[in-house]
Amino acid sequence: MNDALILESWRENAAPWIDIVRAGGIASRQQVTDDAIVEAVCGLSPRDVLDIGCGEGWLARALDARGIRVVGVDAVPELIEAARGASAGDFRTLAYEEITAESFGLAFDAAVCNFSLLGGSVVDDLLRAVPSLLNEGGALVVQTLHPVTACGERPYRDGWRAGSWRGFGPQFSNPPPWYFRTLARWLQLLRDCGFGHVTLREPLDPISNLPISAIFIARRSPLD
Repeated sequence: MNDALILESWRENAAPWIDIVRAGGIASRQQVTDDAIVEAVCGLSPRDVLDIGCGEGWLARALDARGIRVVGVDAVPELIEAARGASAGDFRTLAYEEITAESFGLAFDAAVCNFSLLGGSVVDDLLRAVPSLLNEGGALVVQTLHPVTACGERPYRDGWRAGSWRGFGPQFSNPPPWYFRTLARWLQLLRDCGFGHVTLREPLDPISNLPISAIFIARRSPLD
């Protein structure tokens, strides 16, 4: 399992992903996580946002409707084409390794990664680059699977895990692996990458009352 296999899987599954997102076919997103990430980003009152791993562009459209300028980037060309087809926004095909301050020619009030940080070292390197993309006082918002509930019966320690499309339908294939990080590791990683203040939100599943995701709001250190 490695970062390259994640990108391979998303390229294979871009078309069914576009369909299921636009049909509202993922219950957890409709019930909790979509609203949670929009609320977290809007709570920062940003003028402009970099949407990293924007997919087919739903979050960029939601933020644009609230008067926020968004630049969306994704490594999968089919997803970027879909985003451009649904919005007049600024969407660019960029691998995470290609995201630098020089990529955009401007700094952002906020960056957001909504369930788009699945990898290992690629994610670590990206997060180290993000502070240079932000204005002074800017923030990064990350929503990811909650480590406690996503851990299941497996050991609670960092490492690669096999992915699954269970519940998504037969149109999906070759599930991407993902790199599991504990809560402590997420917090330490963000601090190590230049974010001086990190807060955590834990949106709850309305049925189980267990955390369905973790949202980290990480503010750039004023010394960076």
